[in-house]
Amino acid sequence: MQPLARWLKGERDYMTQSKVGAGIVGGLAAGIVFGIMMQMMTAPTPEGMRVPMMAMVAKIVGSTSVFVGWLYHLFNSAVIGGIFGWLFGNQARNTKSGLGWGALYGSAWWILGGLILMPVFLGMPAFAPLAMEPMRPVAMGSLVGHLIYGMILGRTFVKLRYRGQRVEEVAPRRVA
Repeated sequence: MQPLARWLKGERDYMTQSKVGAGIVGGLAAGIVFGIMMQMMTAPTPEGMRVPMMAMVAKIVGSTSVFVGWLYHLFNSAVIGGIFGWLFGNQARNTKSGLGWGALYGSAWWILGGLILMPVFLGMPAFAPLAMEPMRPVAMGSLVGHLIYGMILGRTFVKLRYRGQRVEEVAPRRVA
């Protein structure tokens, strides 16, 4: 039976015991915290105004609605969290490794998402937030947000995936 079907049938723990499922849930939890941070941060516009970062996120999908920005942000948070579980699920086995891999993953997404993809999708060159003086504080806020996202993701992933197990019980899995 497929994971989503098992979860919908009431096997609630199945979703968080799989690497990808625990990553999705961790990504959503981290995305909510990061989203609140982004809602409080503002970015300068070419017209000289300031708008909430979540409105800038909405512009990526052709909207000016902060609600649409939240939907798109949480969708990305879930997908990015699932990818974390798939890629690092065997490495993030305890709090320390979850926080470490999460911080590394968050910083990678700051470069890919915050410095390359988002500016390009908004019609700016890659790395524009670092190159443009008025955007540098936004870029640094984004770095902090991505690091916090990654650390919450890593910690939540470990708590969900290895719930009730002591660290020494969670041995690394060998790939054949």
